Amino acid sequence: MLKAQRAPKPTRHTDVFFRHMVGNMRNGVLAIERTGELVLINGEACRLFGLPPGASLVGHPYADVLSEHPDIVRILSGAFEMASLPNRAEMRLTSTDTVIGYTLSLVRDGSEQAVGAALFFKDLTHVEQMEERERLRDRLAAVGEMAAVMAHEIKNPLAGIEVLAGLLRRKVPQSPDVQALVIDIIGEAKMANAIVQEVLEFVRPVRLQVDHTSVAKALSSAEAMADGKAKRGDIAVHKSVPAELPLVAADQYQLTQVFANLLINAYEALGGNGRVDISARLVTTTADGALAPDGQNPVATVVIEFADNGPGLPPEISDKIFNPFFTTKPQGSGLGLAIVRKIVDAHEGRIDVATGQGLGTRFRVTLPVEPRKHGGAPQPAPKE
Repeated sequence: MLKAQRAPKPTRHTDVFFRHMVGNMRNGVLAIERTGELVLINGEACRLFGLPPGASLVGHPYADVLSEHPDIVRILSGAFEMASLPNRAEMRLTSTDTVIGYTLSLVRDGSEQAVGAALFFKDLTHVEQMEERERLRDRLAAVGEMAAVMAHEIKNPLAGIEVLAGLLRRKVPQSPDVQALVIDIIGEAKMANAIVQEVLEFVRPVRLQVDHTSVAKALSSAEAMADGKAKRGDIAVHKSVPAELPLVAADQYQLTQVFANLLINAYEALGGNGRVDISARLVTTTADGALAPDGQNPVATVVIEFADNGPGLPPEISDKIFNPFFTTKPQGSGLGLAIVRKIVDAHEGRIDVATGQGLGTRFRVTLPVEPRKHGGAPQPAPKE
């Protein structure tokens, strides 16, 4: 004997459940009526568009609500005229420079008449950044192959120039003018050779000797290294590193090289007088800057910042400072920061810069406490 079917709950409860479900979705959702009124917008959509809570927006014309986002208004306004609606399309919003993936669907009533439209979308900015970094790695690999060949071809003639100039210097000990010219030749050859060495260092694959590394110890070693390579003058360096900061899985020598390069850049920008503040902290949420390798789940992350009170850089320069061979220095190779970025990338980290004319410069190095490579944790380097 069939059991009596349970009577359906009132529609009111179904509607409340539906709104809770949409409101808690990780993807953005908004819906409009054909008359142009906003019917529904969830929290993720409000966050992405910088809008107040959705309940206060419902019932208003969507063109007014989204007036600062003309790209979205354009898509919605064409929903009822398009022969084929976009499905899983991508677009960069001009208003926020955010990349979204979206699907547009019509809402039909019982008689198949289109009474509204719904937009489903997801913030793909993180994915786009990862893809851009992959494209950059491909470009750098191509440049690296060419540079390696050129560096090897140039290295031998440079060594020959140095040797011949040394012989010439010994043959004319009584001629000060010739001696001065030969010394200049040797100096220029040594400088060119140093640039070739830097090119070879840049194009070599980064091979990490990973161990549990103290950020504080790497920073102290970096300060000593920077003081030996650049003129510090009256620059004050202040470090703020919590004692409880966890060790990171990293190559200590290469991490020291990264920090030393950033300190040297600060010294050169300050010109012998100023201040550099170095800080480190542990973060665990994306809002605080934690890395999310899968795009969603943050991991324990250490953030190290180098901030100077120097003259800063204009946008047209700051956008290029990590590009190989770009430099503003008369005798620079333009590879220092490119090598820094390469090492940070090898640690599955990130490096960013914030600067402006008259505002100083702040480099931020972001490193996962335990980076993951191809689904597995890195193995510590063997002890000697």
